[in-house]
Formats: sequence, C-alpha cells, structure tokens
Amino acid sequence: MGTVDVDYKIKFREEFELRLKSFVIILIELTRGTSYSLESKVVLNQLLQSGSSVCANYRAACRARSKAEFFSKLSIVVEEADETEMWPELLIS
Repeated sequence: MGTVDVDYKIKFREEFELRLKSFVIILIELTRGTSYSLESKVVLNQLLQSGSSVCANYRAACRARSKAEFFSKLSIVVEEADETEMWPELLIS
C-alpha cells in the first residue's frame, strides 16, 4: 500500500467524520424546530440518539486495532444509520 493510498484513506475518514458531525447538527436543529407532543418527543429523542450514535460509532471504528474490529464497529454504524432512517419515516406517516 503506497503513501497515496494511506493519504486518501486518512482524508476520506476525516471528511466523512465531518459530514457525520454536520448531519448530527442538522438533526439537532430539526428537533429544535419541531413542535412537541408526547409521541413526537419520543420519536425525536430516538432520532437524535441513533443519529448521534452513527457519528460516535464511526469515530470508534476509525480507531479500531484490527480489520476485524473495524468491520465489527462499522456494522454498528450501519445498524444505527438504518434506525436513524426509520424515525423520520414514522414522523411523516
């Protein structure tokens, strides 16, 4: 693996982490601007928890000590991202 490959991977990880942080900030702004009912409060809380978990778990995956640990942690990221996608669907329906 050459220096270019390593540099590309580092740049990709840093940019992706920044995009995930921006995503969490958007989720926070979205929940601030939403009127609350008991039901929406529960759903919005879950949305924030799973959305911020995507970012936190991706960060943890990038610090994995092995490829196996990386893929294990990344599978949690995918799981949380899928859950995050579900909550707005429930709000809309």
